[in-house]
Amino acid sequence: MATNENIQHVAKRNRKNKLFHQLFFVSTCFGIVALALLLIQVLVQGLGWLDWQFLTEYASRIPQNAGIKAALVGTFYLMLITAPLTFIVGVTTAIYLEEYAKDTRFSRFIQTNIANLAGVPSIVYGLLGLTVFVRMLHLERSLLSGALTMTLLVLPIIIVASQEAIRTVPQSLRNASFALGANRWQTIVRVVLPSSLPGILTGSILSMSRAIGETAPLIVIGAVSYIAFLPRSPLDSFTVMPIQIFNWASQPQAEFQNVAAAGIIILLIMLLSMNAFAIYLRNKYQKKL
Repeated sequence: MATNENIQHVAKRNRKNKLFHQLFFVSTCFGIVALALLLIQVLVQGLGWLDWQFLTEYASRIPQNAGIKAALVGTFYLMLITAPLTFIVGVTTAIYLEEYAKDTRFSRFIQTNIANLAGVPSIVYGLLGLTVFVRMLHLERSLLSGALTMTLLVLPIIIVASQEAIRTVPQSLRNASFALGANRWQTIVRVVLPSSLPGILTGSILSMSRAIGETAPLIVIGAVSYIAFLPRSPLDSFTVMPIQIFNWASQPQAEFQNVAAAGIIILLIMLLSMNAFAIYLRNKYQKKL
């Protein structure tokens, strides 16, 4: 039979549970409301300035004539070089660490450093890119220097995401492949990679989404904020959307704030499209498996 002391104890725990439930709900609502207000402000400011001319014109000192063409194409070229480099190097590194490397002190040292590099501030990668690619390799402040710097930035993230995806493949599948006479490489190509592909693709695309929005490393290596031509080779100067938006937002004319908002809308569309594509790929390959 429940005593008064037990009833009071249960009531106290219920009150505490209700308090934390309300606290978590308020925290969730605060984030959603802040994001909604930010999006509403950007849409109100930028939608009126978003037209075909904005997409096809170069930057200008006159707000009404300003366009995002150079930054849009520069971002596309930057990702065109960065994506294959990070995917090939990141996935092969993850395969080596998970399938070939033995559990030694050296391999654990590498694993620890890769995990730590994923949390290093992006400005540090900018300084590294400035020292190695711009000054030591004399690639100057070019599109190639920017792409290599962004590769360094997102490479640890892709390695960690690929390792996690490979670890989810059951060991029984590998053993079944070995039992049928396949060697380790055949097992990786025909069993491990197809099974872990949804996780690898999702991690790779989401890391590319981060690379598109990064500004600090590219400012450090010297990506220009005003450019009136498109890069014709990897060694040409370039600009990207975050730098162009930052430049517009820092202008004293109030109209440039609206132009910056229009640029933010384009950047958000690109980011949401990439995230949607990652979800589509994950669902598609998961269904096949």
